[in-house]
Amino acid sequence: MPFISLRITKDGVTREQKAQVIAEFTETLQRVLNKRPELTHIVIEEVDTDNWGVAGITTTEYRRQPAH
Repeated sequence: MPFISLRITKDGVTREQKAQVIAEFTETLQRVLNKRPELTHIVIEEVDTDNWGVAGITTTEYRRQPAH
């Protein structure tokens, strides 16, 4: 039973985009590893940008910085 856990920041990803990711991950496991789609589980966890850190600060603050 394949299991994929994907964490992304919660910032506007649509239901349709998540469905596409699930479908494509499932297809890849079937094609590459010969895994049965009906036994493949994929969980997408959305994390608030205040709860995700990068470069020593929250992602919220990081994204407020001017582009380098």
